[in-house]
Amino acid sequence: MPQQGFSPVTRLRYLAGRARRIDVGSVVERAREASAQHGKSLPLVVADMLFQAGVKNVGFQDYIDYDFAILTPAERATYMTHPVSNQISQKYDHPDYRGLFQDKVEFDRKFSEFLRRDWMVVDADNADELRAFTERLGTVVTKEPVGQAGTGVHRYYAAEVEDWSAFHRGLLERGEILVEEVIRQHDDLAAVCPGTVNTTRVTAFFDGEKTHILAMAQKFGRGAVSDQMTFGGFYTMLDENGHALGAGYDSHGHVHERHPDSGVRIADFQLPMIDEVKAFVDQVARVVPQVQYVGWDIVVGPDGPVLVEGNWGAGVYENKPSVTGIRTGHKPRYQAAIGF
Repeated sequence: MPQQGFSPVTRLRYLAGRARRIDVGSVVERAREASAQHGKSLPLVVADMLFQAGVKNVGFQDYIDYDFAILTPAERATYMTHPVSNQISQKYDHPDYRGLFQDKVEFDRKFSEFLRRDWMVVDADNADELRAFTERLGTVVTKEPVGQAGTGVHRYYAAEVEDWSAFHRGLLERGEILVEEVIRQHDDLAAVCPGTVNTTRVTAFFDGEKTHILAMAQKFGRGAVSDQMTFGGFYTMLDENGHALGAGYDSHGHVHERHPDSGVRIADFQLPMIDEVKAFVDQVARVVPQVQYVGWDIVVGPDGPVLVEGNWGAGVYENKPSVTGIRTGHKPRYQAAIGF
């Protein structure tokens, strides 16, 4: 694929937006964290963070999460960062089709054959249908159509509903109009955390002919309705064969050699059905070819992969050197597939 640069206008707009929103206190606090952890001078870390953000396309949280304070320039150059990911999204995810990924109801309609679970949309006239749906399944997950990082996701048990009219009315009032069957996960995932559906984030790029898998991260929850970090979740990177590259970690400084609840050693984790997962990603990537760069959230079920959602703003999951000992990232894979 020929080398293609990103629009300088897009980059300038992004930097201008970042400059307007910069929280100096937050930057210093992050720098203090890196300084203490790695034994580096605080003023030098602050200066380095600002330089990396302004010149090298490195987000402040990227700098902390991926231990840039201890990496050489050559090692840093191998890491994907959120500003670069944003530029890829802006260039390769057509604005006219992003709504299919932003609206969870529209997403379920478009990708219905890959969901492999029952779902319904709550409206003013289907209270009886909602009750029958919830009682049949026993437990349901509700979602607000637009949300991110697990916000707007809730779990309800039919046995705990005392007033079905109030339950229906409450969902409408709160905007929790998408109701889904709870996904059943593979025993290998349930062994780590049975109380949360543990998703695999597969970041992929569809070039019009081939689907390139750029990075895979396995997320684990703590028993809540979501495995996102806002619910106490964490992740570990997976290699091309679906094996964990090390312990789990998050953006809050927590490291988990073992899952805090089950005691399972994270570095021993092997994603089941990895070949089926790769084939599944290739299938879903072709449904909306106008959105080429997507972070797919998938759950491996007993019978194969199940689609949770697709994120056109893919975000970034990367290795953490202080945890895994791996001092290189996935950026070369992105560059080879996308051409930048």
